[in-house]
Amino acid sequence: MSQTSLKQKKKNESATKYSKESLETEKRRESEKSIRLSTPGSQEALQKTESRGYIVRSQWSGSSRNPSSRVPSAEEARSKTTSLKAKPKHALTIAVSSRALFNMVDGRKVYEEEGLEKYMEYQLCNENVILTPGPAFRFVKALQHVNARLRDLYPEEHELFDIVLMTNNHAQVGVRLINSVNHYGLLIDRFCLTGGKSPVGYLKAYLTNFYLSADCEKVQEALQEGIASATMFDGGKDTSYCDSQLRVAFDGDSILFSDELEYPTKDGLEKFFQHETQCETKPIVQGALKCFLEELGRLQKKFYAKDQRLCCPIRTYLVTARSAASSGARVLKTLRRWGLEIDEALFLAGASKGPILVKIRPHIFFDDSMFHIEGAQKFGTNTAHVPYSITQK
Repeated sequence: MSQTSLKQKKKNESATKYSKESLETEKRRESEKSIRLSTPGSQEALQKTESRGYIVRSQWSGSSRNPSSRVPSAEEARSKTTSLKAKPKHALTIAVSSRALFNMVDGRKVYEEEGLEKYMEYQLCNENVILTPGPAFRFVKALQHVNARLRDLYPEEHELFDIVLMTNNHAQVGVRLINSVNHYGLLIDRFCLTGGKSPVGYLKAYLTNFYLSADCEKVQEALQEGIASATMFDGGKDTSYCDSQLRVAFDGDSILFSDELEYPTKDGLEKFFQHETQCETKPIVQGALKCFLEELGRLQKKFYAKDQRLCCPIRTYLVTARSAASSGARVLKTLRRWGLEIDEALFLAGASKGPILVKIRPHIFFDDSMFHIEGAQKFGTNTAHVPYSITQK
């Protein structure tokens, strides 16, 4: 080969090299481009890619996922497979309805007064308007704080709270829900939008441990499926909540324990006290939410193991109308037999629960009696009704 030909070949190779580098640089610049979308009523913005896919943060991977319409290369697919972690099988899955998580009263009004098509049109026109928090919002934020604390102590921890947004809304409404979830920094990776069909049938498929909804009929359905469930009610007042500690308050009978004690109570207090004295050493049958307290206790022990008992981000309360002197011993012995701890036990002997709950400021309070639910609401407490006892039958 002549010297001239050799020089020409090197020149061509060099040109090809720089051409490829320029192309790669241009691609990289294009992929890094983003626009910021300002949402009405907020100074925050949602980042978007050129494909206009919203970023979704993953609590399992510690990174963001961009659902772009571009098909990834085989190399990128392998990279994503190795870097993203699947949802751990031991996670505590809590399914929350869209109306429990967000305030969707206006949209609901459109649906009830003008029908489904107008409702869909309303949601599409307002998909960039961020939804305001609903009754379960603070509870979900507190769950996320617990996850963050667990990850600080156990970087590879998989036994976390996993939140699923479960709604019978149509898929078109999903964009507004995603925008709102991202706006508030909620780590909700999994959505189930059933287009008018009840989502309860999917709860077991999502391995749901606990279900919160604003629809009492769906809660009844879920309880019949054997899934711990409750109907959320807003406290209605601007109550300040502890941001560094998840606080969960439980009623006793028909919540942590079964409704067996409702029967002797109907025969009068004297018969009830006599029954409790005779059965003091006999454990009470478990109730609908015993399993949830059990899961909370399991997570608490992870903090205790790291000498974090005094600053544990989970605190549990028993708030019961029972009298400690006449029937409290059996309650505490039952919890001990189950191997469960309750941080604070408050026996009110029939007194109103509202003033006590104001002091506790729980993110959620579970009770089977609408009388106590409504009483707590008057004091600004976010409540969750469990229709489990014989008083509901």
